[in-house]
Amino acid sequence: MAASIEQVNMTEGALLPKVLRFSLPLAATGVLQLLFNAADVIVVGKFAEATALAAVGATTALINLLVNAFMGISVGVNILVARYLGCREDERVRACVHTAFALSLLLGLVVMAAGLTLSTPMLELMKTPKDVLPLSSLYLRIYFLGIPGTIMYNFGAALLRAFGDTKRPMLFLTISGIVNAFLNLFFVIVCGMSVDGVATATVISQYISLFLVVRCLRRSDGLSHLELKSIRLDREESLRMIQIGLPAGLQSTLFSIANVLVQSSVNSFGASVVAANTAAASIEGFVYTAMNSVFHAAITFTSQNLGAGRIDRIKKVLTACLTTVLMIGLPLCLTCFLFGRQLLGIYVSSADATYEDVIRYGLVRLHRFGSLYFLCGLMEVMCGMVRGLGKTWLPMFVTGVGACLSRIVWIYTIFQIHHTPEILYWSYPMSWILTLVLHSVCFLAIYRKYEKRRAACAAV
Repeated sequence: MAASIEQVNMTEGALLPKVLRFSLPLAATGVLQLLFNAADVIVVGKFAEATALAAVGATTALINLLVNAFMGISVGVNILVARYLGCREDERVRACVHTAFALSLLLGLVVMAAGLTLSTPMLELMKTPKDVLPLSSLYLRIYFLGIPGTIMYNFGAALLRAFGDTKRPMLFLTISGIVNAFLNLFFVIVCGMSVDGVATATVISQYISLFLVVRCLRRSDGLSHLELKSIRLDREESLRMIQIGLPAGLQSTLFSIANVLVQSSVNSFGASVVAANTAAASIEGFVYTAMNSVFHAAITFTSQNLGAGRIDRIKKVLTACLTTVLMIGLPLCLTCFLFGRQLLGIYVSSADATYEDVIRYGLVRLHRFGSLYFLCGLMEVMCGMVRGLGKTWLPMFVTGVGACLSRIVWIYTIFQIHHTPEILYWSYPMSWILTLVLHSVCFLAIYRKYEKRRAACAAV
C-alpha cells in the first residue's frame, strides 16, 4: 500500500517552528544511531573483561576515518534533491532517488573491503596498547561487515530529509536500536561473548535500519518512490552528487585524521586514560549529534530557498538555525558539566580496579571542553549555511585549516611541551572558535554577493 511522504515547504511561512520540527526528530535519530556504539561501550564496560572497553574505544577514530569520507556524499544527495524540489524539477528528483541507492551500495562495498584489509595495520600505526590490540582488531573485522548497510541507510535517510521527513528515520532507528541493545545483552551476558558479541549485534541492527528505510521508500508514492528495478547509476546525477558531496566527505576525513592523531596521543597515556576518553567521547557524541541535526537543517532549508530564488529568507534561516542549535546545545553542555561523574559511571563497573582512574580522567575531558561543545554547534551551523549556498569546496578548506590543521599544530607544539591530557583536550575548543570565525566571514561574503545579484536583477 502506497504511503505519501509529507514534503515540507521551506520557502514560505515562519521558519523557526519548521526548523525545530525538522531538527528535533533528526537530533533524536542521531542520538539513537549513537546508541549503537554507546550500547557496545556500556555493555562491554559493565559485563566483559576490563580491556574490552578500551578495545572498542580505540576503534572509534579509525571507523570514522574510513566511513566519513564516503558518508559525506550523502550530504550531496540531500543538497541536490532539496535544490531540485525547490526548482520543481521532478524527473531529476526521481533520478537522484535511484542513483543514490546504486552509489551507496558501491561505496559501502569499497569501505567494507578497505576496513577489513587495513584495520589491524592502522590500529598498530595508532599505537593501540598491545593488551587491547587483538580485541580491537576483532571488533573492527566484524563491524565492517555491516558498513554497506550503514552507508545505504544514511543515503536513504538523506533522501527522506530532503523531502522534509525526519520522523520516519527516527522511528527506524528506534526499532533497530532496541534490537541492538537486546542483542548486546544476549550475546555478552547469555552467550559469554565479548567485543565480538557487541560488534555482531551492531551489524545486525544496521541491516535492520536499511531494510526499514528501503521498505518505506518502496511503499511511498510520488517523487520519493523507490523502484528496485530502476536502481542504476545515472552518470550526470551521480557525478553531481559526488561533486557536491565529496568535499563534505573530505572535510569529515580531515576531521578524522586529526582525531586519529588525538586518539594516538591519548593512547600514549595507557589503558585507563583510553577507557576514560572512550566513555567521555561517547557522552559528548550525543551532544554533538543532537546539535549536528541543525547543520542538516541549515543545508536543506538554505538549498530549497536558494533553488526557489528566495534569497531574502536565507538570513532568517540562519537566525532560526542559530537559535535552535543553542536551544539544543546549552542544556546538554550544562548537563555534561554538572552530572559528568554520574554519566561516566554508566560506562564503567564500580567493581573494576581502574574505576576511580577512569572517572577522574573522564571528568578532565568533560569539564575541560565538554561544557563548551555549543561552540562546535555554532561552527556546524555556519558551515551548513555556506554549503547550502552552493559552495562545496570552501567549507572543506576552512575546516581543514581551522579545525584540523590547528589541532595537528597544537599536538606537535603545545602538547609536546606540556604532555598532559588537559592540554591535549584544549585543542578542541581552540579549533572550534577559529573555524566558527572563518565560516562566518565566508558566509557574509557569499550572501552579500547573492544580495547584490538579486538587487541588480530587480533593477532591470
